[in-house]
Amino acid sequence: MDSGAAGVGLAAAAEDQSSSSSAAALSSSPAAAFSRWSLSVSRRYQHLLDKSTPHVLRRWIACLGVAVVYALRVYLVQGFYIVSYGLGIYILNLLIGFLSPQVDPEIQDLSDGPTLPTRGSDEFRPFVRRLPEFKFWYSITKAFCIAFVMTFFSAFDVPVFWPILLFYWMVLFVMTMRRQISHMIKYKYVPFSFGKQRYDKRRASSCDSEPRD
Repeated sequence: MDSGAAGVGLAAAAEDQSSSSSAAALSSSPAAAFSRWSLSVSRRYQHLLDKSTPHVLRRWIACLGVAVVYALRVYLVQGFYIVSYGLGIYILNLLIGFLSPQVDPEIQDLSDGPTLPTRGSDEFRPFVRRLPEFKFWYSITKAFCIAFVMTFFSAFDVPVFWPILLFYWMVLFVMTMRRQISHMIKYKYVPFSFGKQRYDKRRASSCDSEPRD
């Protein structure tokens, strides 16, 4: 009995040692090392994005620099116009989302939720965009970077008469912005915060202290 129990104990210990060694080998495998490295890079990248959030001007200057580099690349190689056209359409869609309210007044019953101020005496309500400024900047910058990488692959250099694409994009831009401006005028909202009336407690207290009939 004692020898049998000792044999079972030795077998269990050997099994535990084997499982621990296999787990250690698995954790030290190239796939696990790459997973840890990608997770570390992802966390570091997200940390840098979080730190750049309040620096609006610097972010847009960097985006402008990326756009200039892409424009120079297309100008030097004299090609990839279809990539530029797709990039322009994508940026136009982002711009519409940036200028549009989060809740479209056309599809929402205005009596069911908060509305945009329509009179000067209304309390200031901040404009909530469908596409926030940070996501707007991030999407544009990422799009320029992806388009820049695509210019190094000849498969994306489709021969096309670029003036036609430029003319079509300009017509599409004018029509889209005209419709967006008409929407702003119809529902009386401005997608920018500067120049708007803001609620002031001192003003409100002075209005309350005025004699009423």
